[in-house]
Amino acid sequence: MGDRVLGPLLNYLASAVVIGWGVAHIVPTREVVKSLGEVTIDSRRIMEMEWVAEGLALSFIGLSTFVLTVAAGLADPIAVLVYRMNAAALIVFAAWTYLAGFKTDLLPIKLCPAVLSAAAALIVIATIL
Repeated sequence: MGDRVLGPLLNYLASAVVIGWGVAHIVPTREVVKSLGEVTIDSRRIMEMEWVAEGLALSFIGLSTFVLTVAAGLADPIAVLVYRMNAAALIVFAAWTYLAGFKTDLLPIKLCPAVLSAAAALIVIATIL
């Protein structure tokens, strides 16, 4: 269950990508909301809340993968279950972003499914090495 070196490295890489992508969601929130043009204050607040919530969720997934890798590694079957649940959550985020953002012209929205799917793949591969 997990190569001694490669498995953890894949988890650390996936963690860094997902945390970075989560932070990249949070930092430009105001600019993203401004780009929507004239919307009601409630719509603006909901968009800010949702944009930041996704960034926080992604950051949590990345951080939990990182911390669990440090604390338990890949030999613990419960840790492997959590890694795979994290990967599944990333796939759900990727699928939703693909379906909801397919017709947008925003490059980060178009890249998001690939980035999250790649991170999920790294995590799954780490658990089966």
